[in-house]
Amino acid sequence: MEKMKCELCEGVARMFCESDQASLCWDCDGNVHGANFLVAKHARCLLCSACQSPTPWKASGLRLCPTVSICESCLARKNNYGAGSNSYGEDDGAESYDEDEEDEESDDEEEEEAENQVVPCDAAAAVQESPVLVVLC
Repeated sequence: MEKMKCELCEGVARMFCESDQASLCWDCDGNVHGANFLVAKHARCLLCSACQSPTPWKASGLRLCPTVSICESCLARKNNYGAGSNSYGEDDGAESYDEDEEDEESDDEEEEEAENQVVPCDAAAAVQESPVLVVLC
């Protein structure tokens, strides 16, 4: 399957800007959305690094840091592949979860998702570049 291309440079698209209706790579996104504070407010949807489907991750800011994002279907496919499922339907001795454990796990996942954020590069750079006052006695 051919990768979705950046609207400006034909590189691999990494995000989609709904306001501009454009798929962009990291560099072109920085050029477009770094132009002024108004376009920096555009929310961009990160594309899955594997299949380039839209992910739930949204970001805005002057320049976004290159980020790996995976859509839910690719994550599920990876988990199913890595789980060593038995195609013959035989019990391989693995313990089964009861419903209470599944509810606790889904609550934990929801809390983790609420804590995860995509931070623009400029915000991280601003923290690192802030002057430090050193007083010598």
